[in-house]
Amino acid sequence: MSGTSEGPTPTADTNRPTVTESEITAPCRTGCAGLPLPPSYRSVFAAAPLAMAVVGRDGRVISANGTLAALLGRAPDTLTGAVAADLVDLSSDARAWHAYRDLLSGRQGRLRCTRRLKHPEGHSLWVQVSVAPLPPEEGAAHREHEAHDGHGAPGVLLSVADVSARHELQARLRHLQMHDPVTRLPNRTLFFERLTAALEAESYQESGTGRIGLCSLDLDGFKAINDALGHRVGDRLLAAVAERLTLCAEEAGRSRGCTPLVARLGGDEFALLVEDSTGTEQLAELAESVLGAIQDPFDVAGQRLSVSASIGVVERHAAGTTPTALMQAADTTLYWAKADGKSRWTLFDPERNAHRMTRQALASTLRPAVERGEFALEYQPLVGMEDDRVHGVEALVRWNHPQFGTLTPNRFISIAEEDGSIVKLGRWVLRTACRQARSWQTEHPDEPPIFVSVNVAVRQVWDSDLVADVAETLKETGLAPQLLQLELTESAVMGSSGRPLQALTALSDMGVRIAIDDFGTGYSNLAYLSRLPVSVLKLDGAFVRGFQYEDRAAAPSPADEAIVEAMVQLAHRLGLTVTAECVETSAQATRLRRIGCDTGQGWLYSRPVPPDRISELLGAPEVQTDVVGDPVVGNP
Repeated sequence: MSGTSEGPTPTADTNRPTVTESEITAPCRTGCAGLPLPPSYRSVFAAAPLAMAVVGRDGRVISANGTLAALLGRAPDTLTGAVAADLVDLSSDARAWHAYRDLLSGRQGRLRCTRRLKHPEGHSLWVQVSVAPLPPEEGAAHREHEAHDGHGAPGVLLSVADVSARHELQARLRHLQMHDPVTRLPNRTLFFERLTAALEAESYQESGTGRIGLCSLDLDGFKAINDALGHRVGDRLLAAVAERLTLCAEEAGRSRGCTPLVARLGGDEFALLVEDSTGTEQLAELAESVLGAIQDPFDVAGQRLSVSASIGVVERHAAGTTPTALMQAADTTLYWAKADGKSRWTLFDPERNAHRMTRQALASTLRPAVERGEFALEYQPLVGMEDDRVHGVEALVRWNHPQFGTLTPNRFISIAEEDGSIVKLGRWVLRTACRQARSWQTEHPDEPPIFVSVNVAVRQVWDSDLVADVAETLKETGLAPQLLQLELTESAVMGSSGRPLQALTALSDMGVRIAIDDFGTGYSNLAYLSRLPVSVLKLDGAFVRGFQYEDRAAAPSPADEAIVEAMVQLAHRLGLTVTAECVETSAQATRLRRIGCDTGQGWLYSRPVPPDRISELLGAPEVQTDVVGDPVVGNP
């Protein structure tokens, strides 16, 4: 008989009974050693319901009962003299074999293991094999009866219990535990068990490509169907999706030789694990196949339902990869696929992931950075087009991060808006900028005071009392309201109603100027513009850059100038002033001046600079520039 092993019982566990069947008790090794044996011992051994055999020190069967012969499907007379280890396939398992040999030689007290045997009739048989030394009196009885057979001194009692029913029950319970009841696919627990096994060194070093691939899938639109039609329909849809995923995996297995494991991880999340993958092309083909299969409508409960899928694809060397790292990469890539528009697959990108990790690192340190004093303000001049004097400055925040160096707003403002820390940061920027503007006014009492422009995020209007913050800051710093300008993006201002509109109106009534930043890139609802308490339009740099030509001799573009001129004229008719952003050349400045722009901002005049550089400009009659874009104070 051939079989497989679940291994011997650990040698330290020597006090458990030899046989585990509840209705049978094995002889005690120590307590029965000195007791006389009953006369009917031989008949009891022969008629016992437990399959048993007495084995000599040479490993051969001295005597066996009929129960053992029936269990193994052999004639009783063929057991005597047979090698006991071969009957229950002990030699094919190294641990069991060495423990058995030690027991025969007296170096080990007991052995117990589970074996899967092949019955002569063809079916599998799970048995629990127990081997224990025979007490001296029992050995003597067999020695008297069997001495003429010449099989050596009896040494151990071999007992074999049929545990097939118990093993089958355990297998069914494990299957239920490891499979999803809705789709009947492997669940998250079994998936991670298989993934962990696939990443073990022995698994990928013995054979195969040494690579592993994973498709992490999430259904698009499933929640709406589940909420509208109920969980019963939702479950049937998930089962139908599982069938199509299984077909895709089987088709991939026929063409590639290795069928991917399909699992349901929970909710509407699925995964396809590809062991011994051959590269990203294989995973891309699988992802395309899955997308096509899912996009076809499903007929469920008399209704035709449509969903799509977003898939994150990861393929890499198995060496050095952990289940956690692989799943994190797959989940991240799945998020990218969702963010990129859904109904698509996206391949893991290490550079994009590095950016994500950096973003997470920034998010984790952003909130306490204000208390640590890691932020600073720089100021970029707003220069009058007609007189080339500094009329105001825009405050631009910088984060002096201890790990990533000096960061500009585009690196962290969106993070601050997401986690709400923009309120605290914005309040600090407002107070610092107003305090600095008041300081310049004090330092240059004979010069016209300049205004300071501060950017405000929409969340600051919603999540804080912006009006109260501004009023308190102006009172604290002594800055006149007319010298404070608040900039909001066009998309934030256009369509404002309720609290934002009330806040903007209250600020305007206080005398604070409201500016629309990046005008021309958002809604451009000109009719609504007249109803907003806005004082300034800041033309987006895209319009100004349209004035620049590679061929310096080229004539100005009539279309560019016509668009900008129309916006400037409209703003002036509404009583608004216009600032042109991103002015980089004197030619641009000349043309913007000709069409009526009031102020300019850009590297032509100055890059963002510390407060002391602005102070140097305030006493100058005009701002001169050079090709580098650094501010040059003109001579009187």
